[in-house]
Formats: sequence, structure tokens, C-alpha cells
Amino acid sequence: MDNTSQSDDLRLTLDTVDRFVDRHIPIDELRRRDREHAPPFDLMPMLGAAGLLGLPFPTEFGGQALPWSVVARVEERLGYRAAMLGTLFDTTVCFGGMSLLTYGTERQRAELLPRMIRGEALFALALTEPGAGSDAGAIQTRAKKVDGGWRVTGRKTWSSNAKQSTFMVTPCRTDPNARGSRGITMMLIAPDATGVHMTELSKIGNAGLTSWDIGLDDVFVSDDDVMGEVDRGFYNLMSTLHYARAGLAASAVGQAQRAVDIAIEHARDRAQFGQPISAFQVIQHRIADMQMRVDQARLITYHLADLISDGKPCRREAAQAKVIATEALHYVADHGMQILASAGYASESDMQRIWRDARLYTFGEGSNEIQRNIIAKELGL
Repeated sequence: MDNTSQSDDLRLTLDTVDRFVDRHIPIDELRRRDREHAPPFDLMPMLGAAGLLGLPFPTEFGGQALPWSVVARVEERLGYRAAMLGTLFDTTVCFGGMSLLTYGTERQRAELLPRMIRGEALFALALTEPGAGSDAGAIQTRAKKVDGGWRVTGRKTWSSNAKQSTFMVTPCRTDPNARGSRGITMMLIAPDATGVHMTELSKIGNAGLTSWDIGLDDVFVSDDDVMGEVDRGFYNLMSTLHYARAGLAASAVGQAQRAVDIAIEHARDRAQFGQPISAFQVIQHRIADMQMRVDQARLITYHLADLISDGKPCRREAAQAKVIATEALHYVADHGMQILASAGYASESDMQRIWRDARLYTFGEGSNEIQRNIIAKELGL
């Protein structure tokens, strides 16, 4: 694809995003859903009909076969305008679609990708356990081979949107004698399967995500629902997290830019000592630092998107983008709250929503401490 056609595709796609948000989840609706903890699951078929869920997928499945650089810009725009919807976009495309495309079977891709692209199939990642999260190699959920499939027993926790999903992408230990990253297999488990028990978890932010503690009590998983090669699922899981971190970074950039823009608007409007607070150098420098953090995060996120689009190795860059973007978001949300002061602390403030949501991202989808370990390893340390 040449740069001119890619630019045209990007412009048309972002126009589609803006029209969709204006019509279906404008700011007052976003605030209502956050206040009432009402995730926009109902909007997913409409998002599919708009063509947005099929952006990176082959046309044979109903996708548009656009490069990841376009996907990243869409995730950034959704982060800026309707992060709640952006989180569902990310989990659907990254946890579900890219996992299916990368290591799903032909049957799984043929059956599930078109449904996902239409917004009719949602996906969750059931990775975290009471004793395993950042240390994915510590997974204890066991799958025992039986005639025609597997019997899965264990517990997952803090799985986003698990109950509302069509399938949970679930890593299980299939070799009881293996340790660490070996002996893990990826499986598709339906949330309504016999033996699955769910309890919703309460949290302080991210009302666009529901979070679940999941008991797996002798759950049967057919051989047809195994994803990728048995006992080598850890490598597939890393692929899933690779795309998820790229999506999270782009969304974080959008949310961070929104926080900066809110702070700028407030600084211009709020007067103290006979002048707008934007006239004070301390406020100017604080906002300048905020914008520099966002621009730095945007650059590494776009660079990562280009590497993914070109099919180049980018394990280090994915970890870097996740760290830089989520920490930039955390920084600007916190400083934005300081600039807005009591106006930001009010429950109707958009800044406090961004502030509450931002706190998840530095430890969600692989803590930033683990990302630094990955970066160090990639540097040969």
C-alpha cells in the first residue's frame, strides 16, 4: 500500500470513528455509562457494521486488510473520545481477532473471525490467577487429556468482560511435569460451559470493563477448541499480549492527550489574582511537561505500529510503548488533577474519570516492572 492510499484510508477511517462516537456515545452518554457502570456491549454490532472491527483482518473473513498503523490511530482516537468503547475494541481485536488470526486453526478462523468482525462475538483473556499474572509461567490451571478433549480445573481472576464474551482465550497447563513457560496450551472456553462459575469483582475505575473471578471445575474443552500446538501455548500467549500492549499504548496516548486538552482549557478559563492561571509560568511549565510526555509516547507507539505493519520483530518496542504510554497517561492525569484542583475532584469531571481509569494500566496486561525486564533482556542484559 503506498503512502497516499494509506493516508486516504486513515482519514476515511478516522472520520468513521468520529461519526460513530458522535451518534452513539457522545460525551454525555459516556459520562452516563461511567456513572451507571454500563459498558457499551450493545454498541459492538454497530461498530462491526461500521467496518471498524475488521480493520487488520484479511478480506476473506470480511475484514479490510489495513495495516496496524491505521489500527493504532483508531485506538488512539477512541482513547481520546470514548475510552470505554476503545477498551472493548482492544479486547475484541487483540485478545480475540489477532489470537485467532495468529495461531487459531482454520476452522476457528473461518467460524469465529467473521462473527467477531461483525461484532457478534466478543473475547476475553483468562490469564491472571491468584498466583500467576505478571509471571505467566506460574499458571496452575490444569487441563487433563480425556477422550475427545480435555478436562480443565483451576481458577482465573481479574478477567475483563469474561461473562459477556463468546469465548475466553485461556492458557492452561497441559503437562503437569513441566515448569515455567513449558507445558502450557491455549484453549477457547465458553463462559456458560458446565463447570464455569463466575463472581463479578468491584473496582474503582474502568466502568467500560466488567471484571470476573472464574472457577473452572472439571470443564470439558473439545480438541476443536484448542488453539495452536499443545504444550507450546506460552509462545502464542506472548503473541496475544504483544498486540494487546500495542493496543493499550495507543489507547493510553489518546486518553493522555484528552487529559492535557482538558487541563489547557481549564487553565485558560480559570482566573486567579486577576488573570487566567495559564499566565503563570508554573502552570505553563507543568502543561508543557505533560504535552512532552504525550508526544514521546505517541512517537514510540506509532513506531511500534509501523514495525507491526511491516512484519518486523518488535518485542522490545512493544514493551517500551506499553511502559512509556501508560506512565505518560498516569503522569498527565495526576498533574491534570492538580491543575483542576477541586474542579477535577468533582464527580462530574472528565479528568477524574481519566485519573481513575489510568491507574490500572501500569500494571494491567503485564506490569511495567515486567516490561522493563523484557527490555533489559532484549538489550542483552
